[in-house]
Amino acid sequence: MNLKKIKEKAIYVFFFLTGILAVIILLGIFLMLLINGLQAFKDVKLLDFFFGTVWNPSAYGESSYGILSMVVSTFMVTLGAMMIAVPLGIGTAAYIAEIANQRVGDVLRSIIGILAGIPSVVIGFIGIVLVGPFIAKVFNLSSGLNALNGSILLAVMSLPTIISISEGAIRKIPKDFKIASYALGANRWTTLIRVTIPAAFSGIIVSIMLGIGRAIGETMTVLMATGNAPAMPHSFFDSVSTMTATIAIEMGEVPYGTTHYYALFAVGAVLFIVSLGVNLIAELVTAKYQGRRT
Repeated sequence: MNLKKIKEKAIYVFFFLTGILAVIILLGIFLMLLINGLQAFKDVKLLDFFFGTVWNPSAYGESSYGILSMVVSTFMVTLGAMMIAVPLGIGTAAYIAEIANQRVGDVLRSIIGILAGIPSVVIGFIGIVLVGPFIAKVFNLSSGLNALNGSILLAVMSLPTIISISEGAIRKIPKDFKIASYALGANRWTTLIRVTIPAAFSGIIVSIMLGIGRAIGETMTVLMATGNAPAMPHSFFDSVSTMTATIAIEMGEVPYGTTHYYALFAVGAVLFIVSLGVNLIAELVTAKYQGRRT
């Protein structure tokens, strides 16, 4: 075996081991959450955990470990974020890819890159000192720390992901599609709305799914800006407590080995499964999209 084949074999083994290591780490995290989380169900009924609306791990008296309000709060804030981020993100991506000149496009990409690099704690601070008081003043509320505040901030944090991936999907559309549209008499805007964006729909869906995963897994922003009220929300003006925020607040102070401790691991396992499901859907859509293109 010559030196070239040895090098190729070593590179193959290296990348194979790194790939296997990533899978092992992922499975290890999930097993850690699952094994510790299952310990909670020795003292908590399964139905009470998933369908209970009260999360009250009191050290005195009877405790309650129902996560339904946290699940609803998490999906409410995520849905609100996507309602804001999806039209803005797709519109911005279409503008950069099809309308803006080279210089404007480069400037916007740089701004989007900077936005993606802003720490979540800074976004949360902006939510406390700017967005929250603005919401309270506009809607005549006693506090602006609510689900709407969290949705706006998560939308801002999801925009770079949605814009960058959607722009790439739009740019990959063959020019023949647009030429055919122009040949049929369509103008630039009709071609963009009726041809280009629908043709890039699969890639745009991937960007939305990854944006959802980004919003679901965010911790510091929702911890600072949503009020952290462990109750079932009824509107976007209610304070909410998401799964990530609950884990972040309580895990550092909970006594080791208690039901409360294991219940937080169970919440983490649920969050892990939800996030993994969102990412798997994105991967499946990507694979289907690439299969069609090939």
